[in-house]
Amino acid sequence: MSPPCRVAVIGAGAAGLTATKALLDAGVEVVTYEKGDRPGGLWARDNSSGLSPAYASLHLNTSKGRTEFADFPMPRRWPDYPSADLVAGYLADYCAHFGLAAHIRFGTSVASVEREADGRTWAVTTESGDLDRYDAVVVANGHNWDPRWPEPAYPGAFDGTQMHAHDYRSAEDFRDRRVLVVGMGNSAMDIAVDASYVARGPVLLSARHGVHIIPKYLFGRPADATGGALAVLPWRVRQRIAETMLRLAVGTPQSYGLPAPAGGLFQNHPTISDTILHRLTHGEVAARPGIDRLDGKRVAFTDGTSEPVDIIVWATGYRVSIPFLSPHWLGDDPEQLPLYKRVFHLKDPSLAFVGLMQSTGAALPVVEAQSKLVAAHLGGAYALPPAQEQRRAVAQALRAAVARWGNRRPRMRIDFDQYVAELPDEITAGRARLRRGARPFTAADREGSTL
Repeated sequence: MSPPCRVAVIGAGAAGLTATKALLDAGVEVVTYEKGDRPGGLWARDNSSGLSPAYASLHLNTSKGRTEFADFPMPRRWPDYPSADLVAGYLADYCAHFGLAAHIRFGTSVASVEREADGRTWAVTTESGDLDRYDAVVVANGHNWDPRWPEPAYPGAFDGTQMHAHDYRSAEDFRDRRVLVVGMGNSAMDIAVDASYVARGPVLLSARHGVHIIPKYLFGRPADATGGALAVLPWRVRQRIAETMLRLAVGTPQSYGLPAPAGGLFQNHPTISDTILHRLTHGEVAARPGIDRLDGKRVAFTDGTSEPVDIIVWATGYRVSIPFLSPHWLGDDPEQLPLYKRVFHLKDPSLAFVGLMQSTGAALPVVEAQSKLVAAHLGGAYALPPAQEQRRAVAQALRAAVARWGNRRPRMRIDFDQYVAELPDEITAGRARLRRGARPFTAADREGSTL
């Protein structure tokens, strides 16, 4: 009998916690590294890591029934859209319920992860210089913590204050100030709404491209529950039905002075908000086109107008950053990293990723399903298909993603309902491969890559 596989998990947010649990359930020895002082990752806004983008008014944009872990349902008494603090507490309770803290090294930041020269193990080195060796590594460090600023920067100079949405905490930052929010994502809408209650004059909301804006409730039910009911249909059919329902319920973004969406529903990520349309129709938020240039105490827009502004909030998203892995494993851009089932590295599947995706729905059920797939592999209960078949599947997934989502992060994109249903089927297929004689991940794989 070989000893249990020993695995390092990097990150103790939602992805790292569920990876830790699934691996322990599979009989795998786990050490989880967490930079902060508590579980919850980006949801824990008082985490000592300083990486959380959570602000006081933040709530889920997906309903609890479509967000919770299957193995740990959210309390029924909770509202449909819990606050960030409730979600942080939920993740802490998940950690406590399954006894995960004993396997987590809090306050420990990983500096590097490298395959050792003999090809047997992975060397994980912390920023304090400690080194440990593992048979496999699961990367679960998240990708909403490294702010992306406009590139290239807009021409001109701005004499006021500039901040990224990542650093926003409460609307008091904006009291009696003239505010411009740049972006059309969920954070941009939340911040614009928050600021509109305390700012001087209407809050300006600027964007070059539009998005679909979906209220949190449609026809008396959480909007994503309505979408889930359509999940059995092809996405193009779902798109036509959902766009018709949305148009009947709230009209189009153009009706509120916002730019037209750049793509169809289910192609570009929609913004979920009940309040932004209300603030727009009441004149407390005012839509503006894209920025042309910065001009001292004013900002000039592409329609030839300009406005006095005291503070600009750049709600321009995040870069995917995995600083502890070298370009040998990541290539030139982590967003373009090809992974089998968005989990397994094609060069060496003992390097796996949980949460390196962009979902059309909630993240928690996705990372839970990914974790169970990783655990089945590293626990020896699932065999991967041959390398050539993996590469074919990855190429096919990319073609489908480009056809649906275009060239913006196509490798990372997944259809929530389709993907969450697909991974259990993949585990079943991997078990069938074992029965046909395929080799599982075992101690023998410590002599080098399984591919």
